[in-house]
Amino acid sequence: MSPQVSVVILNWNGRRYLDDCLTSLQSQTFTDFEIILVDNGSTDDSVEWVETHFPQVCLIRNAQNVGFAEGNNQAIRSTAAEFIVTLNNDTRVEPGWLAALVEAVASDSAVGMVASKMIFADRPGMINSAGIALDPVGIAWDRLGGTHDDPNETVLVEVFGPCAGAALYRRAMLDQIGLFDADFFAYLEDVDLAWRARLSGWRCLYAPAARVYHVHSATGGEGSPFKNRLLGRNKVWTIAKNYGPAGRLLVYLPLIVLYDLAAVLYALIVRRETAPLQGRLMALKGLPDVWRRRRVVQALRRQNRGQPWFHYLSPLDWPWRVSVRYRHLAVDSARR
Repeated sequence: MSPQVSVVILNWNGRRYLDDCLTSLQSQTFTDFEIILVDNGSTDDSVEWVETHFPQVCLIRNAQNVGFAEGNNQAIRSTAAEFIVTLNNDTRVEPGWLAALVEAVASDSAVGMVASKMIFADRPGMINSAGIALDPVGIAWDRLGGTHDDPNETVLVEVFGPCAGAALYRRAMLDQIGLFDADFFAYLEDVDLAWRARLSGWRCLYAPAARVYHVHSATGGEGSPFKNRLLGRNKVWTIAKNYGPAGRLLVYLPLIVLYDLAAVLYALIVRRETAPLQGRLMALKGLPDVWRRRRVVQALRRQNRGQPWFHYLSPLDWPWRVSVRYRHLAVDSARR
């Protein structure tokens, strides 16, 4: 019989993190799971090391880096488990982590996603992510990022979606709405997936007892041109695909453009960075194809039996307040 849960770990030159990650998984109180590690063409000794020290791990080897989205998709397609858990390689999980995720998804058959409590590995008293927050102009960020961690918190809370760095997904939901969008390569693919799930009526719970310690952006690098370029591109694509119905998009489109323009100008003038602008230009080039796929995504709304997705949005901040949401990440980048 297939295990109930498949834990999927993406790796790209992350050998230095794998020992902590895989060792912590061996101590889980929930044991009906398998581990699938997808290596995206690492040039360190990641694959050889895993084969030697963790032979029970199922390995998928890619000759090149196919990205976070497609790498996870490969693993999901390779297994028949009822639940898929995506986990970053730069994490360490507490013994009750997986049990808390499974308990949360079992609480209601309409729950298709569960978010972990991700805590900064170098600042164990501070939350990195408690799920995805999304505002009315399509800006996504880590819910409760930078706030104090209460280790005794246990109450399940409804949130927009989970951060894919440590998330559980129900296979029945993925069969209905599709997997991660491989064109995103990396970043915001979890927002896109959560938005599609919400359009189709699936719920997401945040399980604070599912505790994970995370080295934030160890692979892509917080604030790197590579990351900012993909964030800029994928944000436009995410809104173009998922924001609906069309009437609601038209109402908010002026504000969406205004806030996005403010973000690009801030990057150009204050931080002297061109990567966010480059990402938006890349997005516009691919927009005709994304817009054609929008019809498929918006058809999911006809299947929706729950609350509309916009009932789960966070309040809109003034443009000059948006950067406060990410202030703790700038500090984290400087520390590293």
